[in-house]
Amino acid sequence: MYKLKLATRYFLRRPISILAVAAVALSVFIVVVVMTVMNGLVNEFRHKNHAFVGDCIISTDSLVGFPYYEEFVAELKQLEAVEAVSATIRSFGLLTQPGATWNMGIEIMGVDPVDHAGATGFEDTLYYHRNTPQTAFVPPYHPAALGCIVGIDMMPQSRTPTGDYYHPEEPRQFELIISCFPLTIKGATGDELGMVNTKNFFYSDDSHSGLVKVDGNMIYIPFEYAQLMCGMKDPVPRASALHVRFVNTEALEQNCAAVRTLWNNFVEQKKDAPYANLLNNVRVETWIVNRRSHIAPMEKEQTMLILLFLMLGLITVFVIFVVFYMIVSHKSKDIGILRSIGVSSMGVVQVFVCFAALVGIVGAAIGGAAACGLLVYVNDLEDWLFAKYNWQLWDRSVYAIGDIPNNIEPHVVGLIILSAVAASILGALPPSVQATRKRPVEILQVNQL
Repeated sequence: MYKLKLATRYFLRRPISILAVAAVALSVFIVVVVMTVMNGLVNEFRHKNHAFVGDCIISTDSLVGFPYYEEFVAELKQLEAVEAVSATIRSFGLLTQPGATWNMGIEIMGVDPVDHAGATGFEDTLYYHRNTPQTAFVPPYHPAALGCIVGIDMMPQSRTPTGDYYHPEEPRQFELIISCFPLTIKGATGDELGMVNTKNFFYSDDSHSGLVKVDGNMIYIPFEYAQLMCGMKDPVPRASALHVRFVNTEALEQNCAAVRTLWNNFVEQKKDAPYANLLNNVRVETWIVNRRSHIAPMEKEQTMLILLFLMLGLITVFVIFVVFYMIVSHKSKDIGILRSIGVSSMGVVQVFVCFAALVGIVGAAIGGAAACGLLVYVNDLEDWLFAKYNWQLWDRSVYAIGDIPNNIEPHVVGLIILSAVAASILGALPPSVQATRKRPVEILQVNQL
């Protein structure tokens, strides 16, 4: 009991302990705020990539696609683990408008909107047809026309400085001309397909996936038209990818392995079929593996940030070490008295460890509470700063970020607080142990009092 009483007395009566508390609080505050925001950004980016491709992707990099996809889709739907499947066409083309002198390169994705909404998060990216994907390619102002869905960042002046996208009550009325360069099944251009396939589409909706490269380059058109324009209809129908959603997403690897086994058996069955060689370059991947080139850079940045915070933790340990070295130096008389009345060296160390633990607990609690308070109101604060001083943490007209991520994860905050307390104790140990090495008679000499 005396250990805790002495530790509490030292903590309350030593002004220098305020420095230690401030160091711990500041470290915890910075780590909690930055880690919460960074974790939120990474998790949000992972979620957007997951929603874009579904749980499992069967795809090829070849622009001529792979055949017999319809037969394999029928087999896939027999698996209990599979909830939905969507076949897609991926290609490239040029975009312009009637009478315009400009054109731009685009990526084209041919989808069946109902199937794709079932297998991915496609429906949630739509604005005008979020609850009616079956009419996603029907322009309300021209129901008989062929519609297309445009990546939202391709829309002119569609984003305000606050990050909101402007949408009128009805879709804007304009026509787009899309040109494709069809390839033969051997990957060459041919006169039988035409050098360029061009078709007019009318804007029916926009898609906001939250992925910059997708929203700034992608145009979605009906699957059957994409198949014709890209030359994937003859001599055998082909697709670029199959997107799969599982009933149980927690068993992702297991379900994907089952799909991979089914695909390998399917390829073996079709080995003597025409154009079976196109099946050999098809990969069956989880969404994590398929999108790793997009997700990995952010995860590496997160790892580097964690390493930087470890260095910050070392600085905190050093600050605590200096503070306790000074405290122990001024408490040599107390140490000598404790030792002379029979308190063991370990008992003296425990007194200062309790002192350090109090510093860590109070500092971590203050820093954690301040960080959580800031995170709760961080978006309101940013809105006020933008309204008052036109300042934003991220320029919403440039970055594909809405609100600042502020989802507080209790286990992360708890781990940071425990780490701060452990760092405080670690910093206090060396001077405490060093002080107990002297004999009481040396400490209580008259010239030392």
